[in-house]
Amino acid sequence: MADVQVAEPRGKKKGKHKKKRRLGIRIDMTPMVDVAFLLLTFFMLTTTYSRPQAMEINLPPNDTKVEVAESNLMTILVAADGSIYWHVGNTQPPQKVAWKDFKNLIVNQNKANSRLITLIKVDPKAKYQDMINILDALNVNNVTRFSLAPMTPQDQQVLAKVGA
Repeated sequence: MADVQVAEPRGKKKGKHKKKRRLGIRIDMTPMVDVAFLLLTFFMLTTTYSRPQAMEINLPPNDTKVEVAESNLMTILVAADGSIYWHVGNTQPPQKVAWKDFKNLIVNQNKANSRLITLIKVDPKAKYQDMINILDALNVNNVTRFSLAPMTPQDQQVLAKVGA
């Protein structure tokens, strides 16, 4: 592990003061390096890596257009103040729904129509967290048929008429 190198006496000189010779010390670092690499590999192999939580979204090609019956389309509109409005088809004006009732609305509408597609339109001035909350609610309630679309000026006019 470690050793001390001692010089052998060379011969006595008379009348002169002897200088003390420095001893050479050599420390073997091999065991310390072995322990360091052993600890490094131990912690690398036993550490659990956290995977980022992400939702997989399958996007169709840009030139794809799908015709959907209005009775199978539920539109969710999020106003700039965070209020949520919904309607099925275009036959009736959007109705306001509170956040606490939103989850029940999603479940009931999807039970009533198994082919229902949820279209989410968020006002550009709304908070990003509002959209995330809606997507989380859809994910928790196993709603897999949804789409995101930009809010058009016509949608903003409809919300203005309703009182958003």
